[in-house]
Amino acid sequence: MKRALQPMNETYVDLKGRSYSLADLEPRERTLVRELMANSSRRDWSDFRNYWIGRVDEFYSARGLNRREIQQSLLYRIGQDLGSRIAVAAGLARAPDYRDELEEIIRSNFRTRREFCDATGLSEDMLSHVLSRRKHLAVDRLEAALDKIGYSLHLVPAPRPRKPRK
Repeated sequence: MKRALQPMNETYVDLKGRSYSLADLEPRERTLVRELMANSSRRDWSDFRNYWIGRVDEFYSARGLNRREIQQSLLYRIGQDLGSRIAVAAGLARAPDYRDELEEIIRSNFRTRREFCDATGLSEDMLSHVLSRRKHLAVDRLEAALDKIGYSLHLVPAPRPRKPRK
């Protein structure tokens, strides 16, 4: 498993390619990030999940944070991401793609898929095929649809190289 932490610039890159600076973390928090990363390569998914949740909870509970505050912490998100990497590598889950983000936009901003389709100009039939992973949207069509609702398409570095499709 490729390490997501770059020691030179102290940045964590998650499965979706989002970068998180670790510069604002306390030294003990950065140490815990490294510990979580080291343990993620030596454990299976369920064992690691139990381990990281316990460690992060123990760490922040001792500092007086409640469950909600702990779940909003960067260390919690990193633990989730490391667990997701294990699940993807083991074939228990799939890596996220643009359709996951599209679903989140729909869920967060529209009451129904129909409302989303009316706003973007996409057909409900096509959206259904895309979200069920039977079809893809052409990049120019996706860009035009997103532009209509105030979103844009951008490329981010992949956290790990993907194998080329055949």
